[in-house]
Amino acid sequence: MSTVQSAMPPFHLAFPVHDIAVARKFYGEVLGCSEGRSSPDWVDFNFYGHQIVAHLAPNECGHKEASPVDGHDVPVRHFGVILSMAQWQEMAAKLVAVGTKFVIEPYVRFKGEVGEQATMFFLDPSGNAIEFKAFANMDSLFAK
Repeated sequence: MSTVQSAMPPFHLAFPVHDIAVARKFYGEVLGCSEGRSSPDWVDFNFYGHQIVAHLAPNECGHKEASPVDGHDVPVRHFGVILSMAQWQEMAAKLVAVGTKFVIEPYVRFKGEVGEQATMFFLDPSGNAIEFKAFANMDSLFAK
């Protein structure tokens, strides 16, 4: 098994951005994603072992719809990662420190229920919604 592979196959996600240089700065410097291959119109990032690709497509950018979840309007089109609680707390602190404008501020939702989780939503510079979450008990990831 290569160093890129793990027990869980990595996913691949392509998404639109309005400016490749701005995407490089945000995903590389703010989120800490290392860069892979690129061209003038797209760039690969290592997003916690998964391949995400920012494609230059300004007309496709932004999120438009939200859905109510636990009293908050969650952007319907979003992607993200599930971190350990310590990683989540560290990322929340980093995002607050750099002045991130949150769609949903870091908090614990479904408190005291099955599926209790820490979550936060924010937008990248092109308006793509990103969620970072963590479970104190990973066994509740798919619990009903």
